Amino acid sequence: MTIRPNRTTKTIDGLNPAAVPWDALNAEQAPVILKGLARDWPLVHHGLAAPADAMAYLATFYSGRPIVGYTGPPEIKGRFHYDATATAMNYTSERVQLGDFMTRIAAHLDDPDAPSFYVGSTDVDTFLPGLRAENDLRLDHPQFAGQPLVSMWLGNRTVASAHYDTSNNIACSLVGHRRFTLFPPDQVANLYPGPLEPTPGGQVISMVDFEDPDFERHPRFADALAAGEVAELEPGDVLVYPALWWHHVQALDAFNIMINYWWNAVPDYMDSPANTMLHAMLSLRDRPDAEKRAWRAMFDYYIFGDATLPVAHLPEPARGNLAPLDTTKARRLRATLLNKFNR
Repeated sequence: MTIRPNRTTKTIDGLNPAAVPWDALNAEQAPVILKGLARDWPLVHHGLAAPADAMAYLATFYSGRPIVGYTGPPEIKGRFHYDATATAMNYTSERVQLGDFMTRIAAHLDDPDAPSFYVGSTDVDTFLPGLRAENDLRLDHPQFAGQPLVSMWLGNRTVASAHYDTSNNIACSLVGHRRFTLFPPDQVANLYPGPLEPTPGGQVISMVDFEDPDFERHPRFADALAAGEVAELEPGDVLVYPALWWHHVQALDAFNIMINYWWNAVPDYMDSPANTMLHAMLSLRDRPDAEKRAWRAMFDYYIFGDATLPVAHLPEPARGNLAPLDTTKARRLRATLLNKFNR
């Protein structure tokens, strides 16, 4: 029994790939499908011809460096997740040649009870040099000045359980069809996140089985569904969505390829907020409630509020780390923190 949100993601059709309004898309801070933006890519055309054509085309770019391939038994039905203890995974991983792994997928294209095969987050420029010369988005906008991380995702009918990324995302569905079920960041509690570690791919994932949700065990999931939306992607469609949006990704065909672009429109010297959250668990989470409320006020003042307020009444030479950071100040602040951590 598949249960999904009723709302569908906004779609924009007919965009010129050389003139995408990235500023406007970023301002929306919500998922948007750019219909057919990558439909002219050669990889899309090979995939529409036949899975074997897409595999052969991809193989021409392969560098020969082993990739990490994930294999799950037929009974997991493509859902790469935890075992019953939630302390280990329900699949195995191995380093393998890309061609060998695609051969395994090809051997089960017509098998309704195929094992689950998955390759995730594989750096395109490292493992498939030259592929982007023929299959790439034109990201010549200032917000991409930090050079996005470009990765490939490949497999058969698989499920990446709902999770969030700390970067903005442009997901290009190139071979096969994909379904993204998306939730805004404020739905975190309603998605029942799993352990911080281990995780399937480095990020916390939802413990809810979207194909057969247990509403007695996860009653708040109904509220997540009310806030969520679904993006159905055909080959050549591109989905853009902001950082920290939860996304549950289903690859729907016997062979699927996606390429995505991750980026953050912040300076390189900025640390990951995920590290800040881990340190907050160490320093804040288990303090008395009254103290936590007081520290929330401090964070609102210094971090989440107007950044000019804490310095407005101070002479410029006295502003120190309260003033806007640059590379040098960030380096000094990081050194100060390391010294405090190592005390």
